[in-house]
Amino acid sequence: MTETFKTVAIVARRHSASVIDSVLATESCLLGLGIDVVFGEKTLKLLGESKRSDGVERKTCAEAALGTSADLVVVIGGDGSLLGFGRELAASQVPVVGVNRGGLGFLAAISPEQIEVKLNEILQGQFSIEEHFLLEASVHRDGEIIASQTALNDVVINPGGTTRMMEFDLWLDDEFVYDQRSDGLIVATPTGSTAYALSAGGPIMHPGLDAIVIVPMFPHTLTSRPLVVPGNGTLKLRLLSVADAEPQVSCDSQVHVPFKIGDEIIIRKYPSALRLLYPSGHSFYQACRSKLDWASRLGGQRTN
Repeated sequence: MTETFKTVAIVARRHSASVIDSVLATESCLLGLGIDVVFGEKTLKLLGESKRSDGVERKTCAEAALGTSADLVVVIGGDGSLLGFGRELAASQVPVVGVNRGGLGFLAAISPEQIEVKLNEILQGQFSIEEHFLLEASVHRDGEIIASQTALNDVVINPGGTTRMMEFDLWLDDEFVYDQRSDGLIVATPTGSTAYALSAGGPIMHPGLDAIVIVPMFPHTLTSRPLVVPGNGTLKLRLLSVADAEPQVSCDSQVHVPFKIGDEIIIRKYPSALRLLYPSGHSFYQACRSKLDWASRLGGQRTN
């Protein structure tokens, strides 16, 4: 790779002993390699100490400016943290790498015990970068956009806090797809195909695919199946009816936008992709074998 990383930012969202330990381990490793380190403002507050152990003041930067202030951003936490920072950093095109301090860790490629080894490899140019496209969901009312958000994993149309049947129609590039009754709809990127959409019965998609999967949530008819459509298409959804509920558009299960009957939800590919950095040797299929337990066999034996 031709990319060089002279300034590296460290960010985290959760305050826990394990996260703080990995933040400090990452800082120590980078400083030992002669890298200029900058912290997101909120991350520095999580540390509770503005100075390093040697008394030097830590550098800090607003999270919104990290994409232009750093050559690489290291996200400490689980996939949820990477989703949140990923949405914010995609527009800047700065590479992002995750240190997993969460659960499944599909997106965060470095385990805590690998921090020193993997960061050394990355700074020596032993890495690959994958572009993961995002979705942009906008709510239109009376011809005007009243809200717009991005999602790295998925956009979910749901009835809010209560489980209610919704009726809506769906269009793709001005072509009518169907009128459906269900508990909602999941529109996922290939990145998000291994998340909520997978739990709802959707297919696993390679992150390199330029496609979007549409997964009904508990549809009224059993013939309503997951549908894969071209990634450059524009989806339009219009809510026709829902009883005693406050429907919302949920982006990555982190950002929620309310809407009402008659509104149109437009979902399309976001112009900028998130550049996810992976250490050398990373394999999507190996991640599936590890995270989804594909290698299990009856009797407890595993295959390589």
